[in-house]
Amino acid sequence: MFRRLDDFRASFAHARESYLKILDAIPETAAGTAVAEGHRDLRRLAFHLVETLIEMPARTGLKVPHGDAFLADQPLPLPATMAEIRQAYVDAADALGTALEAWNDATLEVSDNMYGQQWKRGETLGILLTHQVHHVGQMTVLMRQAGLRVPGIYGPAKEEWEAYHMPAPAI
Repeated sequence: MFRRLDDFRASFAHARESYLKILDAIPETAAGTAVAEGHRDLRRLAFHLVETLIEMPARTGLKVPHGDAFLADQPLPLPATMAEIRQAYVDAADALGTALEAWNDATLEVSDNMYGQQWKRGETLGILLTHQVHHVGQMTVLMRQAGLRVPGIYGPAKEEWEAYHMPAPAI
């Protein structure tokens, strides 16, 4: 749970850059990779994070583009390309930053109805971040299955240990 907006902003800035590294590492040829039939593929997971940056803050009353559509159960259409998803993520992240200018640290103690529960807004921001990390983790597994190089985001990836003149940790 965040108690200061500046702490969220700093954490989100790191998460945003990490996620953009992941998006930049997914070529169109691999965007359809899924763990199994009927599960989200890389393209769908990538766009799910865009949707969440819009939908979850809208539930707190923040004014974010397309928020009203999500609250009315009218999701956005899935973009055709990873480049479009990347731009949609940048736009949604920027919109969230702008919308948060309406809040102050005290606002983080206000509770909202979130999915049938009462969450303080500082908790909502924390869940927004951990939700992104959760799905980025799923995406890195799918990227490995697709034979893609995974960039290090919360530490070096297997291929990056060499730059530290160290062996990669045991598998």
